[in-house]
Amino acid sequence: MAHKPLISIVDDDAAFRNATKGLARALGFAAEAFESAVEFLKFGQLHDTACLIADVQMPQMSGLDLHYQLVASGVSIPTILMTAYASDRMQALAVEIGVVCILTKPFGKDTLLGCINSALDRGQAQTV
Repeated sequence: MAHKPLISIVDDDAAFRNATKGLARALGFAAEAFESAVEFLKFGQLHDTACLIADVQMPQMSGLDLHYQLVASGVSIPTILMTAYASDRMQALAVEIGVVCILTKPFGKDTLLGCINSALDRGQAQTV
């Protein structure tokens, strides 16, 4: 059986987190979901994550802060941010720190798949 890339989803909204996890699995990926950035950072398979999908607005640590912390600690996981409240400033900052995609909630499976494929392509380019 071929190895399925692991997609980690971090969102404090349980319904959206579970729906995104189910969608990622339906698209053929392995998926794990976490209710907070802190919970994700404790994940034993953090380094196996091929793509991180994180909500921008969460208590304790935002998706932007999570990505920034991972990069600062030397962990390079291609990251997709999702938000219901996209702003030009946030998008510019996300691009500046290397976020692959910004998804505006709600989004469809084709949009999600396109972003995941871009993230996986970026991850493979970093390992070559």
